[in-house]
Amino acid sequence: MVKILKMRQALLILFLLFGFSGQAQKAEVEQTIQTFFEGFHAKDTLKIKSTCSDKLVLQSISETAKGNKFSTETPKEFLISMATIPADMQFEERILSYNIQVDGTMAHAWTPYEFYINGKFSHKGVNAFTLFKTAEGWKIVHLIDTRRK
Repeated sequence: MVKILKMRQALLILFLLFGFSGQAQKAEVEQTIQTFFEGFHAKDTLKIKSTCSDKLVLQSISETAKGNKFSTETPKEFLISMATIPADMQFEERILSYNIQVDGTMAHAWTPYEFYINGKFSHKGVNAFTLFKTAEGWKIVHLIDTRRK
C-alpha cells in the first residue's frame, strides 16, 4: 500500500512539473509576441526584428465588400513601411486574448485583435503566429492576419 501511495505521489509530482513547464513555455511565447508589439507600436524596427526569424513569412487576408484579398509582404517591405510611418500617426493593435499551443520547438498563437489609428477604431481580426524555439528563444517564423471592418 505504501508503494502505491509513493508511486501516486511521484506521478502527481511529474504531472505538475510537466504542467508548469508547459505554462512557462506558453508564457515565453506570449512574451515574444508582446515584445513584437512593443516594437510595432514604437515603430522600432530593431526590436521587431529581434523577435523574428530571418525567414519570416508575413501574410494578410483582407475581407471587404469588394471581396477577399490575400497578400504576402516581405520582411524588408514590412520593416521599411514601419520605419516610414509619419511621427504624428499613432496606432495601437489591442490583443484581446492569447490561445497558445506548444509542441516541443514549435508554437502557435491565435490572437484576436482590434486596431486603432490615432485613437479611432480602424479594423479588427485575428493574428495567427507560428514560432520556432531557437537557442536565443522563440522566434516568429510566420504571421498571418485577417482584417475586416
